Parts: sequence; C-alpha cells; structure tokens
Amino acid sequence: MEFGYFMMPSHPPERGLKEGHDFDLQVLRWLDELGFSEAWVGEHHTAPWEPHPSPDLLIAQALRETTRLRMGPGGFLLPYHHPAELANRVAMLDHLSEGRLNFGIAASGLPSDWAMFNVDGMSGTNREMTREALDIILKLWSAEEPFHYDGKYWKVDKPDTMFGFLKPHIKPLQAPHPPIGVAGLSKNSDTLKMAGEHGFLPMSLNLNPGYVTSHWDSVEAGARKSGRTPSRRDWRLVREVFVADTDEEAWRLSVGSMMGRMMGEYFLPLLSQFGFKDYLKHSPEVPDSDVTVEYCARRNWLVGSPKTVAERLEQIYEEVGGFGQLLVFGFDYQENPAAWRNSLRLLQEEVLPKVAHLTPPAPAPAPALAAAQ
Repeated sequence: MEFGYFMMPSHPPERGLKEGHDFDLQVLRWLDELGFSEAWVGEHHTAPWEPHPSPDLLIAQALRETTRLRMGPGGFLLPYHHPAELANRVAMLDHLSEGRLNFGIAASGLPSDWAMFNVDGMSGTNREMTREALDIILKLWSAEEPFHYDGKYWKVDKPDTMFGFLKPHIKPLQAPHPPIGVAGLSKNSDTLKMAGEHGFLPMSLNLNPGYVTSHWDSVEAGARKSGRTPSRRDWRLVREVFVADTDEEAWRLSVGSMMGRMMGEYFLPLLSQFGFKDYLKHSPEVPDSDVTVEYCARRNWLVGSPKTVAERLEQIYEEVGGFGQLLVFGFDYQENPAAWRNSLRLLQEEVLPKVAHLTPPAPAPAPALAAAQ
C-alpha cells in the first residue's frame, strides 16, 4: 500500500488563480517532504471550483522544488490538444522531470468544456478523440520511420529528414514513454477498459466502494482483449481523507470546513445534474435527498483518528478486493494550512504503518508463460 494525491485542483470561486496555484505548489512540496509516492493534477476549463487549465505549468514549477515525488497531469484532456504538439510537450516535461513524470489522460466530462471546444460529448465524440489522440502520440514516440496518420479528427505526419538536418527528434526520457494513467467514473467505464487493454494505470474516482468494485471488472475486460494480466497493485483509488488526533476533530475540520463546503456547494450538485448520485449510495433504495455531505463522510470518506482511518481503509480494501495505492483527494485549506498538512503527516506517519500489510498479490503469469516455466 502506498499513498499519493489527486488534485482537481479544487479552490473556492473567490480564490485568486495565483493564490490557488501557490497553495497547490505548497501542497506538492509537503507531499515530497512527507514521502508520498505520486501526485496527479487535473485540467479543467469552465469550472470555477476546478480552475486550473494547464497542469503542466504547475508540474514544471513543482519539479524544481521537489526531489522524489512523481507527478503527472491527471489528466490532460486529449480532445482539446493537438496530439503532435502534446506529444512534444509531454516528452519535454519528462526530460525536465528527470524521469519522475506520469502521463495522465482523460476524455473530459464537463458539458461546459465540450461547449467551449465544440466537442459533442453526448454522442461519445470525446472518447473517440481521446483514443485517436493517444494512438497518434504513442506512434510519434515509437515510430522510427516517417508516417502519415489520416485520422477522423487529426491528420498528422512524421516527416522524413529535410535539408539533411530538420526532423522530428523529441521523445520522452522514460522508455518507451512515461507511465500512463487513466481515470474512470462510470460502470463499464470505457477508459478503464482502455487501461486494462494497454496496461495503463487505472484510477477510480471517489465513489461508493461497493460501486467502485465494478471498475476492476472493466479493467479485466479490457485486459482480456489484448491477452494481458492486470495487476491490482497498479489500481489507484481516489478518496476523501482527513486525519486528526481524534474522530471529533477530524469531523469538524472536514465536514465542518472546506471539504464540506466544496462537496455541498459544487461536487454533489454536479453529480446530481448528471444523475450520478447513485454512485455514492451504499444501497439503491437510498433517496437522492439523503446523499448529503454528512452521508458521504460517514459512508465514503476516510475521516477520523489514525486508528479509525486505518480500520476504514482496510474495510474498503477488502470490499473492493484489493488495490495498490490510495490517492488523497485534494481540497483548498489555504485558510487553515496547518490542519491539512497535519492530516497528510498523520496519514503517512501513523496510518501507513497500520496498513502496510495491505498489498495485493502479484498477478498469476499468463497460461502460456506458466507452461514454459
């Protein structure tokens, strides 16, 4: 079991863009100092509660102020980037990271973002564009010979050398490329099937643990298409976490502070608009009106003393069948930074030793490989 971090990044609408960016940078420094394994930074364009449109700007700055933490976009919204340009930009960022970069990708799920970029997300165009863009990026990184890609959404060339010295030359530092992570939300998630099919890192967003169990089925379904054997050690679960010395203090500082405000003013209303509140329920019979901040804190969040959080984390681990990494869902605690840092410290120093035994077994070798051994 390892602990990482997933920041949307989330900030209240009144927070200045630079203020929010500076707090996120401080959190990344804390994560590095405390020994967290990785951090993922989201990209959004039309959500005032998720106001960062360029995760690579934050990552590039944080790389200069950290030494161990792996970082990556969580993820780049591929429908909104020309794949050739993004391939070069990510490759350059990998060199700046000296091999600490993860490459998170996403299809985009906000209708307001779809509208800004004129992408028909309702018909699944965003998912088609994501697959095509990733195919182009990987081909640009791997192909040795010139090629022409005549796609549905992009036409891209890797030209032959011109004038004896002009040619495509930018490739990632990590071979064949940085680890690729994809996040999933819905049951039978297409992106999680893609993760299983290609051996990418699957990430399940912060939903009811019983519902999240279905996500691993999607990973395995994708893996069967390519004959892969996925490992639960690669599976990341995003979860709201707040640790304090006592359960009462943790509840006050989470439900009664910025975690509660963000969930009540933004995240729960957003999920309700999409009809996704069912994903937070422990039972289908629960009415939508009962899915409140307090309900989520009791049923889905990890809130409490180190002992309480460790016990709840082990319960979730058993419910979903095992996973390799917990990603703490990031919130804006700029008005009480000491409380947020202390929560991260207690998680790493006091909770982690209590759950160190939660390590999924390595996957069994494929039948052909097993027979050859």
